[in-house]
Amino acid sequence: MKKIIIYIRSASPIGKAAFLLLTAIIILSIFGSQLSRYPHDLSSGKSLEAPSKDHKLGTDDLGIDLWAQICNGARISMIISLGVATLACGIGSFIGIISGYKGGIIDYILMRFTDMVIVLPQLPTMIVLGAFFGPSIKNIIIVLSLFSWTRIARITRAKLLTIMEQDYIKIAKGYGASFKYIYLNHIQSQILPIIVLCFIKTTGKAIVAEASLSFLGLGDPTSKSWGLILNRAMDFNGIYFTPYWKWWVASPLIAIVLLVVSISLIGRELENKYDFKM
Repeated sequence: MKKIIIYIRSASPIGKAAFLLLTAIIILSIFGSQLSRYPHDLSSGKSLEAPSKDHKLGTDDLGIDLWAQICNGARISMIISLGVATLACGIGSFIGIISGYKGGIIDYILMRFTDMVIVLPQLPTMIVLGAFFGPSIKNIIIVLSLFSWTRIARITRAKLLTIMEQDYIKIAKGYGASFKYIYLNHIQSQILPIIVLCFIKTTGKAIVAEASLSFLGLGDPTSKSWGLILNRAMDFNGIYFTPYWKWWVASPLIAIVLLVVSISLIGRELENKYDFKM
């Protein structure tokens, strides 16, 4: 909490606004069901009602309140994006640290494996894997994580190689210090800010990737994320020739943009703070 307060105080006005916006979306994802009068999966009004006092963002073709869907979708989108960021950063940082620390044949094997994953066409492969594993939140997290760790591994390895060139690291290794001792006392404090920045950046990218898969119909149909709301709206014949797109398409699209922009701006603030560019 203390570090968060320090960040807010030292951030630019844009950074502070981004943090407040992200906080609001997180609150929405946690308390969304309490902030909506209607259920997110049951009809509560007429089909395709325009925004009104009773339905803040209108309703879809089934008469389901869109504000309730946006609130529920915030939770689903946050769960998926944070799950992807956690898994990807765990895998990527582990491979990057081991590769950079061990060097030699281990470094070569791990980096060639990373290169092999990088050259795979991401979207077609994700579509195939998504169709193979089936639509569920857990499977979406796994599929998206498979292509999100490679950049983190390379960045972590590059940073660790720089750290390993420091004299105090060489002295510690010369005295027979264990990897655990060197990592906890010399590496962790320098590598952690990079991992945190990677986590934030990956969260933003995961939101867009999940929305893309859901938009293509590969999301979990039982968990209505923002991307799935868009998918249902676009399936409505001639949506852009009707006024319905103004609330049915615009609502989830604006929500996705606001969340991604807020995360990106926070990431930029951290890049400037640590003088590090991804």
